[in-house]
Amino acid sequence: MSLALIAALPFLGALLPGLMIRAGKNACALVTGSVTALALLMLGLNAPAVLRGEVVQTRIEWIPSLGLNANFFLDGLGLLFAGLILGIGLLIILYARFYLAKSDPMGQFYTYLMLFQGAMVGIVLSDNILLLLVFWELTSLSSFLLIGYWKHLPEGRQGARMALTVTGGGGLAMIAGMLILGNIVGSYDLSVILENKEAIQSSDWYLPALILILLGAFTKSAQFPFHFWLPHAMAAPTPVSAYLHSATMVKAGLFLMARMWPVLSGTPEWFYIVATTGLITMVMAAKIALFKDDLKALLAFSTVSHLGLITMLLGFGTPAAATVAVFHIINHATFKAALFMSAGIVDHEAHTRDLKRLGGLRTLMPITFTIVTIASLSMAGIPPLNGFLSKELMLESASQTAWMANPWLLGVLATIGALFSVAYSFRFIAHAFLGPVREDYPSKPHDPGFGLWAAPALLAGLVILIGLMPMLTASWLVNAAASAVTGEVVAVKITHWHGLYAPALWMSLAAIGGGLLLMGLHPRLMALWNATPRPDAKRIFDGMVEPFAALAGRIANTLHDGALTRYIAIGTLAIAAVSYYAFDTGSHAVGTRDLMPVHPVPALGWLALVLATVAIVIYHRQRLLTLVLVGIVGLMVSVSFAYFSAPDLALTQISVEVATIILMLLALNFLPKATPMESSPVRRTWDGAIAVIAGVGIAALAYALMTRDQAFNPISEYHITNSKPGGGGTNIVNVILVDFRGYDTFGEIIVLGIAALVIFALTEALLRAGPANDRLLAWRPDQRRAGDRHPMMLVVATRVMLPIALMVGVFIFLRGHNEPGGGFIAGLIVAIALIMQYMASGFAWTAARQKVDYHALIAMGVLIAAATGIGAWFNGLPFLTSAFGYVTIWPLEEFELATALLFDIGVFLTVLGAVMLALASLSRIGLRAGETVNVQPFDIDPSEGRTLNSGEVR
Repeated sequence: MSLALIAALPFLGALLPGLMIRAGKNACALVTGSVTALALLMLGLNAPAVLRGEVVQTRIEWIPSLGLNANFFLDGLGLLFAGLILGIGLLIILYARFYLAKSDPMGQFYTYLMLFQGAMVGIVLSDNILLLLVFWELTSLSSFLLIGYWKHLPEGRQGARMALTVTGGGGLAMIAGMLILGNIVGSYDLSVILENKEAIQSSDWYLPALILILLGAFTKSAQFPFHFWLPHAMAAPTPVSAYLHSATMVKAGLFLMARMWPVLSGTPEWFYIVATTGLITMVMAAKIALFKDDLKALLAFSTVSHLGLITMLLGFGTPAAATVAVFHIINHATFKAALFMSAGIVDHEAHTRDLKRLGGLRTLMPITFTIVTIASLSMAGIPPLNGFLSKELMLESASQTAWMANPWLLGVLATIGALFSVAYSFRFIAHAFLGPVREDYPSKPHDPGFGLWAAPALLAGLVILIGLMPMLTASWLVNAAASAVTGEVVAVKITHWHGLYAPALWMSLAAIGGGLLLMGLHPRLMALWNATPRPDAKRIFDGMVEPFAALAGRIANTLHDGALTRYIAIGTLAIAAVSYYAFDTGSHAVGTRDLMPVHPVPALGWLALVLATVAIVIYHRQRLLTLVLVGIVGLMVSVSFAYFSAPDLALTQISVEVATIILMLLALNFLPKATPMESSPVRRTWDGAIAVIAGVGIAALAYALMTRDQAFNPISEYHITNSKPGGGGTNIVNVILVDFRGYDTFGEIIVLGIAALVIFALTEALLRAGPANDRLLAWRPDQRRAGDRHPMMLVVATRVMLPIALMVGVFIFLRGHNEPGGGFIAGLIVAIALIMQYMASGFAWTAARQKVDYHALIAMGVLIAAATGIGAWFNGLPFLTSAFGYVTIWPLEEFELATALLFDIGVFLTVLGAVMLALASLSRIGLRAGETVNVQPFDIDPSEGRTLNSGEVR
């Protein structure tokens, strides 16, 4: 379970920042960082086993019938990425505490960050591709929130939408590719898929699966031609940018390619698609980065270039190149996170990231200059820093790989990419920190406090340590991760010197020399770059998206015009058409069952039901009459249930009918008693025809089912067989509700409680004085009312009935497990008894004697039901598994006690509280509205026992 907990911790931690921000920003950051540190600690406890070559697994069955299980596994590759996500995430949390302004909602930021962190950890630990896809899409959604965190900036909102569109679209393609793989192998578990290379690559579906999966990886890791979204994501706060570029989001695409490397690589298709895409991305983005004046834009395109470098190495398809890719993932994370944080420091202190407005910061910001110099030299591949080590190995791999039978082309292009990398890295240092101190900075720059530069300084220290002692500090992690990628044991040897005649030496010297030359020629090259027309990726993207958005808008506005009748008509006709097609093209025979005789009494009941239904259609504009007809329909349905030996359903139906009719009467009291005719005769004819088609179809289906023998064993047989031995009750319906389908019932009472609370909340809003509510508060009855509002006979009858009804409710409740009844019906019976008190004696009289808060009843009911379900866990059983036994208490006979009784108490309280809260809420509207009636003199108000004058407000 440790892996599942590691994946869950960031999501649980996302609940805390919104609460802890009230205790201050330090407390908020401390608690957020503690959750990440705990997850990192738990990961570290699993690291020794992984480094020994073991694979740590956690398997949790979720929906096994669909192959969707919450399975997690941790190998060397997962250890590498999870360590980067959590480790750098911890530094980002520290950095953000001091970077964000006082006006920035820090609690919200940390919540988004933890959601994003949890989605990334879930991706790298998932051992089920369906679960991985869930986490994959969560990264797109949570990154959307992070990139658009500064909602007041148009570029932030646009960057978030662009990132979501591109990565979300790629994710949809990847879903299809992953499902194809699962179908080929016959399992959705990654550990199983990774063992079936031959079956996957020999399948006719290999190429479609490869292309679809790579679309997901390329869009996420900003590979050409999907590279344009990443630089526009720089509108996000710098902590977000540093996290996205170094350890998360874009690295998810690299992780996916590395994870699927054992089964997808080694084919010409993989080589030419992946290696070529990576090479183009590496060179193109490096060139663009050289001419960017914004520090974050320069770093963004440099990230795209290095992502292309790693993609190219994975595309080579050799274990050596894959090992270099793993090593560069580590190095890139360290120096790129440090550089982004440093760029944020410059922006934070100088109030600009524009290289044209910077320069001379070396003496003003010596600490930041030192960090930037170390990280930039590593990015340029200058010895002895860690970036140099992986760059040398990359050039070595490129020089040994032929492309289209050309042995030197890849090496030359890789050298050109490295050359541009040197140029933009030195430009970062020179144009921002070297040169004379300026007098026109937007703000006087200086080094920030320790809290802001501590995280990038630590990363710069790692850059040096890995560069000087690679075998001690990084080889063990590279070996473990590369072994997981390649499927074979890797023992990497990382050195600074590969020999005088090694091609990488001369390629590296050419890159450094060429990069310095480009730096010298930069002013002229910049003028040429500005004068050269070139395509704008953002404009192309907008041009592609806008027509589709306009088309979608036209379709939506045409179909979704707010007319509910249109939606129902379209849906009904579609269902009828599909059903008729199935009937017409399928094989079927006439039913073999004989029809049962129809007796006169049931026939009369059926006729009453039909007539009442037809009358509702004809007289639906008269609301009171319609409500009476609805009551007749409900009554006849209840009688039908009883006739067909379903007393539980009959009791429930009649109880619900009485309660809802009364509530609807109260609600409709505030509305006109008749509605205007809005539909034309043609429209009514059309609607009637659709209704007849649907009705005839349902009747035909019911007739076909009832006249045929069952071709399958219904689930009712299981319930009949196991009701007594499994649930301890002979009332099968009640056992189903409180045991077999108890979770459904639990969800239903929660929904019922929420509905009552919504009615209460709406009532509270309506009772507040204001222009929107003046009409309701000024409401007066539109018809003359009876003088005797509280008839004495009704008052006496209801008060005599109350204790009897309560006793009946208790009786119905207690017998429910073995006879018709139960908590739901009992709750409705008691609610009806209390409703009658409101009707007979008035709201004021009843409310004055109300001793229990209906909100509390709902809360108690849900909590009791939940506690009953949780109790099963202590016995190692699923949620809401009931237990029962038989006891004898003198002088009573032996009787049964079941935990389902407690659950039924929760149902009873929730139903009672929900119905009464709805009634009380609607009653308060009438009371507040100040209903004025014409009463006869000396009318006695039972609630106060005094005489009212004619026309007095009650």
